[in-house]
Amino acid sequence: MSYGFLDIATTPSVRAAQAEMEADAHWAAFSGNRAFDRFTDNEAHFLAARDSFYMATVSEDGWPYVQHRGGPAGFLKLVNDRTLAFADYRGNRQYISTGNLAANDRACLILMDYPRRARLKIYVHVEKLAIDADPALTDLVMDKDYKARAERIFRLRLEAFDWNCPQHITPRFSEREIEQAVRPLHERMAQLEAENRALQDRLAKMGDA
Repeated sequence: MSYGFLDIATTPSVRAAQAEMEADAHWAAFSGNRAFDRFTDNEAHFLAARDSFYMATVSEDGWPYVQHRGGPAGFLKLVNDRTLAFADYRGNRQYISTGNLAANDRACLILMDYPRRARLKIYVHVEKLAIDADPALTDLVMDKDYKARAERIFRLRLEAFDWNCPQHITPRFSEREIEQAVRPLHERMAQLEAENRALQDRLAKMGDA
């Protein structure tokens, strides 16, 4: 069996939990290859449309921390088929994720497409870079139209990724997605209102005559 993401995630305690829930036979019987260690065009298109993701890190004391990261659509850049990068914008200045990654460079990302009920999870090793450390990378990740202050760049080396099933994902839509969906309705309404005004003007002229 080769299942890259689960090969990392499945520890002895996870196997014990699977056995307790009688799910161990399911995974023991798995045959095939899901060792996704190279991004493809499918992931590239998915990443380009995302304007946020969740990143989990762990402190020296073993406590997990999940941080939301956001920016313009596509701000998590595909550098190559095994590398991602993004500009880390100033937030509440607690620096919990940044501190955790200095002690342990491993992280897990979850990216959501709520309207299509799709979820991509990624194991990475994270490297913190100064804004001016790699000019080519800086040019790639910086969005000059985004009015926020970037404090650093994170470069992410892929370990494994996997796609989750859509179960229990409730479709949700952003303001931009709703605007795009209802734009044809607004355009049709404006057209009908214009036609109605033209008809009223014509009837008024006929009445005057």
